[in-house]
Amino acid sequence: MRTKLSQFNFNLPKNLIAQYPTEERSDARMMVIHRESGKIEHRHFRDLLEYAEEGDCMIINNTKVFPARMFGRKEKTGAKIEVFLLRELNKDSRLWDVLVDPARKIRVGNKLYFYDKHGKEILVAEVVDNTTSRGRTIRFIFDGDADAFQAALKILGQTPLPKYITRNPEPDDEERYQTIFAREIGAVAAPTAGLHMSRELHKMLQIKGVNFGEVTLHVGLGTFRTIDVEDLSKHKMEAEYFRIAESTADLVNKAKDAEKKIFAIGTTCMRAMESSVSASRYLKPADGWTNLFIFPPYEFRIANRLVTNFHLPKSSLLIMASAYTGHELLMEAYEIAIKEKYRFFSYGDSMLIM
Repeated sequence: MRTKLSQFNFNLPKNLIAQYPTEERSDARMMVIHRESGKIEHRHFRDLLEYAEEGDCMIINNTKVFPARMFGRKEKTGAKIEVFLLRELNKDSRLWDVLVDPARKIRVGNKLYFYDKHGKEILVAEVVDNTTSRGRTIRFIFDGDADAFQAALKILGQTPLPKYITRNPEPDDEERYQTIFAREIGAVAAPTAGLHMSRELHKMLQIKGVNFGEVTLHVGLGTFRTIDVEDLSKHKMEAEYFRIAESTADLVNKAKDAEKKIFAIGTTCMRAMESSVSASRYLKPADGWTNLFIFPPYEFRIANRLVTNFHLPKSSLLIMASAYTGHELLMEAYEIAIKEKYRFFSYGDSMLIM
């Protein structure tokens, strides 16, 4: 029987969409789902300490969100244009894939001008290709070196909060919309499950003997794009760059051999690991691109614990969580979450699936 998109729809009250993070990272609530028994507990993220033991390992995503949202002016008309940087195609020629809004106003050959808050021109870009109905490829015209170019982007860019956070970005977002592990620049959205891990909880888990391994998966808009096919077997994910170091693979495989718990802290970690599995079901080092789309039925081969947030209806993230949990149990958990007023999406609460 084919898995259908309509199975993953639910009604979410808008007031449950978190607009701000909790004051302390690990104070977020955490729903704990026991897959075998169907038991559901209501805890807090800091209680993760109680569910891990010495020798277990937790895999986190060390990707770092860059200030991807910029606002420029179109040549001649001066029309305001929002530019969302997606992916750098070529460092030497400053070539980027971007989304533009409003897209109808932008054509190949148009120039866009970007100014700082004092009205000083910082960057100029030329549209060189129409890649999709909303997307474009642009080339920044810039004489400085790579560091100067990155500094210019930082001046112009804003933290790319998701559209469902309807308020304007605030200074605190620059720090709170990054995990404490963020260091590899390249994501346009945060790996949100990791946002709940505080430095204090991280240290306490290490003292308990829990080992931490890192993967990199640069979250792109492909993760959040609308799925527009009813038959999920026909959905194509956009590729995202990922890397798994040999040290992380060794850590995970030793935990597997010792029959320890392996926690994927977020769907991005789960997806990265499932993208590089050997025939003998061990994790392999990797450096490349993945377009893996996980939907039910799916046999997970590496992690036996998943930490995740509460996701959008009909999203690839919800569908992956369903493949891990079981569809009926997960949708029941979401009904309970709405009744209990859990906070949803990027700055919302968390879920531990065991």
